[in-house]
Amino acid sequence: MNRYILIFFFFFFFILRKPHATDENFRICNETRKCGNLSINFPFFMEEARRGYPGFNISCKNNINPIISLPDDGDYVIHNIFYQNQSFHISRVDPFDADDVCSNSIRSISIPQDRFFLPPKQVNMSLFFDCVLVVCEAKYGTNVTLSLLSNYNEYSELSYASWYCNKTVVLPAPVDLPSNETAVQGILNRGFILEWKSSKCSDCEASGGKCGFDDNANNFKCFCQDRPRPSSCAPVSLNVGYSIAGTVVLIILLACFIRTFSFNDRRFIWQMKVEGDKKIEAFLNRHELLTPKRYRYSDVKNMTNSFRDKLGKLLDGQLVAVKILNKSKSNGEDFMNEVSSISRTSHVNIKFIFQKNGDRQLTWEMLYKIAVRIARGLEYLHRGCKTRILHFDIKPHNILLDDDFCPKISDFGLAKLCPGKESVISMTGCRGTIGYIAPEVYSRNFGRVSHKSDVYSYGMMVLEMVGGKTLNDEDYQTSEIYFPHWIYSRIELDEELRLQGIVDDDVDQERVRKMILVSLWCIQTDPANRPPMSRVLEMMEGNIDSLTIPPKPFL
Repeated sequence: MNRYILIFFFFFFFILRKPHATDENFRICNETRKCGNLSINFPFFMEEARRGYPGFNISCKNNINPIISLPDDGDYVIHNIFYQNQSFHISRVDPFDADDVCSNSIRSISIPQDRFFLPPKQVNMSLFFDCVLVVCEAKYGTNVTLSLLSNYNEYSELSYASWYCNKTVVLPAPVDLPSNETAVQGILNRGFILEWKSSKCSDCEASGGKCGFDDNANNFKCFCQDRPRPSSCAPVSLNVGYSIAGTVVLIILLACFIRTFSFNDRRFIWQMKVEGDKKIEAFLNRHELLTPKRYRYSDVKNMTNSFRDKLGKLLDGQLVAVKILNKSKSNGEDFMNEVSSISRTSHVNIKFIFQKNGDRQLTWEMLYKIAVRIARGLEYLHRGCKTRILHFDIKPHNILLDDDFCPKISDFGLAKLCPGKESVISMTGCRGTIGYIAPEVYSRNFGRVSHKSDVYSYGMMVLEMVGGKTLNDEDYQTSEIYFPHWIYSRIELDEELRLQGIVDDDVDQERVRKMILVSLWCIQTDPANRPPMSRVLEMMEGNIDSLTIPPKPFL
C-alpha cells in the first residue's frame, strides 16, 4: 500500500504545483532591460523578439544610447519613452549642420504608417529648394529667391510656394520652440515625438500579465504566469478554483484506482498462493512412499525456540538443521526443487540431517578424506542418479560433518535437474556464492553452464581447505592476496609450500600436494579444461606421480 500513497502524493504535488509554475515567456518578459537610463519594455525589445512588436527592436550603442531604425530613413537616438501615452522622443543619430540644411541631398522623413504616427501637437516643417518666389513682394516688399523654412500652412501667401520650387522636403519639428532658436539646423536637431498605435497591452498588464508577441501566430500575446493567453490573464481565484477542482477529481480517480488495483492485487496474490500450494501438494503426493514427513508450523517454531536457533530437536531427540525460506519464489519452485533433488539421492555423503562433530582439530588425513568423500558425493549427483543433479552452491558452509567427520553435501536450494544424461543447461541469472561461482555462470563468454560449474566450486573449496591450514594471518595481509596464483607459482617452481610444523611426514605432504594439483585442475577458466568429477575422484585416489601441473588459471 505504501507505493500507492507515494503515487498519490506525487500527483497531488504535481497538480498543486502546476498552476503556480512560472511560464518561460512570462519569466523572460518580466526581466528588466535597460539601455543607459531608459527601461526597454513592450512594445520595444532588444534581444528577445517575443518581448516586443516587429519593427520596435532597439540596439544599445555602447550601453548608453538606444538606437531605433526607421525604414528608408536611417538610425535615430531615443531620448525618452513615455509608456503611458505611447510616445517617444527621437532625433537623428547624425545631427544636422548648416550645410546639411542647404544641401540638395536632404530628404523628407518616411514614417512607417503601420506602427507610428506624428502626434497632434507635432508640426511638419517644410524646406523649399531652388525657388523663385514673387508671391512675397506684395506683403513683404521683396522678392524671395532663396530656399526657405516655414510652416507654410499658416501663411496663405506661401501655400503656392511649391509651385515655384523644384524641391520640397518635409521634416517634423516640435511646436514649442525656444524664442532664441532661429537656426534651421538647431530646430531640426531637437528631434520630434512619435506615437505608436495602441494595442491590448493595457488590459494584459492590468491582469498581471506581460505583453509580448507570438512570431508563429504573428499577433499579440499576453504572457501570464501559467501560460500565454490572447489578451489578458485569468483571475488568480479562477486558477485556484481550477487547481482545487482538478485536485478533487484526481483524488477521486486515484482512490478508485487504488481500491480497484488493491483488490486485484490481493486477489492475484491469493490466487498465486493457492496455485503454489496446489503445486506443492501435487508434487509431494507424487512421491508416494518417499513423501517426506510433514511438520506443522507451530511444531517447527517450538523446536527452534521461535526460530531463534538454527538447530532444532525432534521428539526422538535427534538434532536437525532448520532452513527458513524468506520468500517463496516462482510458486514454491525453490522448495520443490530442493525436496525433489534430495529425494532422488541416496548416498552416504549426501544428507540433510545435522549431526554434531565436536571441536577436534582436523588433521591432513581427515581433510584429505573429507575432500575425497565430497568428490564421491558430487560424482554420484552428476552420474549416479537417474536424473543428473547440478548443485551450484558447493562451499564449506554447505558441507555438514557427522560425528565421524563424514561430509554431507547439503542445501539443494539452487540445484538444477538435467533430463536424461545431459549436463549442459540454460539458466537465467547468477546462482551460487561469490568466490565459488564458476566464470561461465556469471558470464556466458567463458562457456556454457554444465556439471563443470560444480567442479570449479569444488576446486575452490579444496584450495580454501589447504589455504586455511597452511597460511596464517600475516600471509593474508601481504600483497599475495589471490591464493590460487600464489600456490600455483610455488607448485610450478617446485618451491617450499611452508608446511614445516604443519605436515608431519612425507605422506601428508603428498596428500597436500595432490589436493593442490587436483584443485588447480578444477578451477581452470575454460570449462573444457576441467576434469569431470569421476576423473577428479580418480586423481584424488590415484598416484601423485601421474598428475601434471595444469595451465595457470588467469582469473
